[in-house]
Amino acid sequence: MYNFISLPFSTLPDETMPEVKSTLREVLPKQGQLYMEDVPTMVLCKPKLLPLKSVTLEKLEKMQMEAQEAVKQQELAMKEQVQQMPS
Repeated sequence: MYNFISLPFSTLPDETMPEVKSTLREVLPKQGQLYMEDVPTMVLCKPKLLPLKSVTLEKLEKMQMEAQEAVKQQELAMKEQVQQMPS
């Protein structure tokens, strides 16, 4: 009824294919030009370090610290004036 065709390879999972080892010998010409294909590959670079604070934020913090120092100096000057006044 059915005709089966014998295939050169097996589709059954339990059979393993015989290992074929072929050796290729590299041949370099003694005359003429050699061509080499340059395939671009990804290159991993060092990570760029970004500042945790922006320059603007650092300037604002510096201005705030200077303002706080100025207020402290004014308070000290006021205390000295109060202490120097005769009661």
